[in-house]
Amino acid sequence: MADPQGGDDAAVIEHLKVKVPEAARQAWLEAEQGSWEPWLAHQEGFLGRDLLWDPEAEEGTLLIRWSSREAWKAIPEQEVEAVQQRFEQLAREGTGQRQGNPFPLVFEGELLPQ
Repeated sequence: MADPQGGDDAAVIEHLKVKVPEAARQAWLEAEQGSWEPWLAHQEGFLGRDLLWDPEAEEGTLLIRWSSREAWKAIPEQEVEAVQQRFEQLAREGTGQRQGNPFPLVFEGELLPQ
């Protein structure tokens, strides 16, 4: 059961937004499926995720559910960086962009289920 005080043992949702132009939606989804999706499936405490797209803002929203903040934050940063590099490589291949991240992060936060 979620801790209403938001302690480390409470369920938490990682909330991310990335810039996703309409023309690159499929490339974004394919990059997610080839990098974050399989990696997350093997992480302790990972409960699932939703990928949403806002056509007006041309942004992707990711809601990643974790059993606890502690489980989420226990993942070594170098592992996250390696998966992010793989995501960006796939995204560049899918969009034809030569360098950088085609889908830059525009928001990062966390939500508590009520």
